[in-house]
Amino acid sequence: MLPADTCRWLLGGEQVGRVAFQADGEILVLPVNYVLDGEAIAFRTATGSKLAAALEEHAVGFEVDGHDPVARTGWSVLINGRAVAVRDPDGLARLEATGLAPWADRIDHPHWVRILPESMTGRVVAHS
Repeated sequence: MLPADTCRWLLGGEQVGRVAFQADGEILVLPVNYVLDGEAIAFRTATGSKLAAALEEHAVGFEVDGHDPVARTGWSVLINGRAVAVRDPDGLARLEATGLAPWADRIDHPHWVRILPESMTGRVVAHS
């Protein structure tokens, strides 16, 4: 198990994670590129299922991991929390200033979503 400060440090060193949420009776797990916004995870999205989950402030999971195939080691950080749409002008300006641009750029991603953590756990896996 990893302490919270190590989990945050690992999250800060990555750019892509997976957000998990329920939509239309199914669990969806979708990749997003993200930034840390204080204790929260923030990402851009188009109108669709991720935004709908945020507008309804659904419970979501967010996972990031890393590995070294040569050393046969890895780590994983899991956040459980609530997705919320960012609407306040100061919050939007702060997030826009990060310069985060979606990798999937064929459609516009004008909306910002924050995941407000309720719990965070991390693990290291190492070959013995």
